Amino acid sequence: MAIVVQKYGGSSVADVERIGMVADRVAARKASGRDVVVVVSAMGDTTDELLALARRISPNPSRRELDMLLSAGERIAMALLSMALNERGVPAVSFTGSQSGIITSDAHTNARIVEVRPFRVQDELRRGRVVIVAGYQGVSYKREVTTLGRGGSDTTAVALAAALEAEACEIYSDVAGVFSADPRVVPEARRLAEISYEEMQELAEAGARVLNAQAVEFAKDRGIALYARAATGDDGETVVRRHAPRAPGRVVGVASETGLVLLRLAGGDLGELVSLLERLDTRAAGAKQLRFDGPLGASLVLSLENLHDFAALRAEIQADVPGVSVLEGVGAVSAIGAGINASYHNVREAVRLVSEADTNVLGVATSSFRISLLLEEAKVEDAVRRLHRGMVGDA
Repeated sequence: MAIVVQKYGGSSVADVERIGMVADRVAARKASGRDVVVVVSAMGDTTDELLALARRISPNPSRRELDMLLSAGERIAMALLSMALNERGVPAVSFTGSQSGIITSDAHTNARIVEVRPFRVQDELRRGRVVIVAGYQGVSYKREVTTLGRGGSDTTAVALAAALEAEACEIYSDVAGVFSADPRVVPEARRLAEISYEEMQELAEAGARVLNAQAVEFAKDRGIALYARAATGDDGETVVRRHAPRAPGRVVGVASETGLVLLRLAGGDLGELVSLLERLDTRAAGAKQLRFDGPLGASLVLSLENLHDFAALRAEIQADVPGVSVLEGVGAVSAIGAGINASYHNVREAVRLVSEADTNVLGVATSSFRISLLLEEAKVEDAVRRLHRGMVGDA
């Protein structure tokens, strides 16, 4: 029987009523003649609440203990959804990441999946059960509980879809697919019917929350199409898959993020700063942009998303690296599209649009798919609207 993997985000299982709605959707998928594996995130704001609880105990908690704590959120959601399905007469069983065979690296709070051994999942599917898997977590080759970082449940779903040779991987959230910008910031943003892996990965890395960048990378490597849909209603979808790129230079979307920190070295050595970060075991994922300007200086942008102990890190950096300045309250806005930097036109246009609002551009970074501008956090939403209005073509 064909297998479908579904993933439901935290807002989709935020309370008992919504868990019931998810159970109804899963039951309907099972009744259509498919084997179903469901990956769930923690309920609502559970992860943030657990992290806040940890910080009340310790300003700098051990990453290992954070993984033990934060992985509990998904376990609660998986058990409740399994109960809801069984109450509806649909046999279901819940598994943690480790029980599902999710093997990861040993980087606590930001591990990467290295292998999936889904033997127990396959056994239960053969018995006719729906299998509910706790997303965002796994077990390292050292047999330690690990978590996968922000959006890690997406990666869990794609990895399982690959290992099970599923016919589809469906990602359900509170929005009906991938839009050309966050509809809460840009009401006129359009849903994209299709988008390439590369463009979606860049959007995710630039702050779009619909899909996780590592999950898209995983899907691309294994040729798995992703279907991004809303958990409620039937308002359409976005399909992420390999297809011919659009005309070079066409902007398909704008994304943004806040909670960034800009580290600058005036006449310093970037290698010295990076060595310190390595010694302090700062995750590489925290480095969003890195630039070395030779004897004139260097800069590094860190994301606070998974840096749970930045206050201590900042103190060590300022003590051990002479000449470093730390600027907090930084955000970034990015325009994404294949071949976006085939000429300087798009960079010039992005800077012009943002600067018209008397916004100071703190830095610029580019790739073949992205133009990113560093700004003050307070200016980010206005910059998103300006870039979308001035640069995004028809979907």
